[in-house]
Amino acid sequence: MAKKITGYVKLQVPAGAANPAPPIGPALGQRGLNIMEFCKAFNAKTAQMEKGTPIPVIITAYQDRSFTFEMKQPPVTFFLKKAAGLKIGKKPASGSKTPGRGASAGKVTAAQIREIAEKKMPDLNCGTVEAAEQMIRGSARAMGLEVVG
Repeated sequence: MAKKITGYVKLQVPAGAANPAPPIGPALGQRGLNIMEFCKAFNAKTAQMEKGTPIPVIITAYQDRSFTFEMKQPPVTFFLKKAAGLKIGKKPASGSKTPGRGASAGKVTAAQIREIAEKKMPDLNCGTVEAAEQMIRGSARAMGLEVVG
């Protein structure tokens, strides 16, 4: 018989940097899950990734206080900032303060958008890579990035 699911916890954790401090500790602690077990497993799975990359993770909590977790691709905004050469790290650069009006925050090419679409395809709710490209172009415009090509 399958285990009974008691809930889901959605977090965004930097790759290779999971620790029991907030937000992970309180989120897992209130469900009675083993925080250190999650941190060790997550850090082991993300060891080969670029350190600090934000990874969305969905943790499924079961009634017997065990858990499983599923990792997604980093957010589109992370890929766009990286492609445009904006600062990523402790204090990341944001996009334009007035998107669509003033100067753009940076530029991304059509080839970079296609590459991002192919990476993000499993997490997006679209059928084709072209549809994924359109979604990412929209995100780029909303951030104040100029799409070239």
